[in-house]
Amino acid sequence: MNDELRHLKNLGKTSTQWLHAVGIHTISDLRRLGAVGAYRAVQLRGFRVSKVLLYAIEGALQDVHWNDLPAERKQALLGQLDAKS
Repeated sequence: MNDELRHLKNLGKTSTQWLHAVGIHTISDLRRLGAVGAYRAVQLRGFRVSKVLLYAIEGALQDVHWNDLPAERKQALLGQLDAKS
C-alpha cells in the first residue's frame, strides 16, 4: 500500500499510524485539519504525544524539518492549541 503521508518530511511509521487511527489518510485530509486539528485528534484519541508531533505535522505541511520552523510559528501553534483546549 502506498502511504502518501509517509512521504512527507517528519512523519515516520508511528506518527502516520496515529494519523491513520484518527481518520487522516491523505495529504488532503491533513491539510484540511491543519497541524493543530490533526494533533488534537491524535491527542484526544488517547495517544501520549509530545509537542514535537505538532511541530512535525506543521513541518510536513510546509515541507521543512520541524526543527527549522521559526520560534514564532511554534508559539503561534501552541497558542492555537491552547485556544482549542
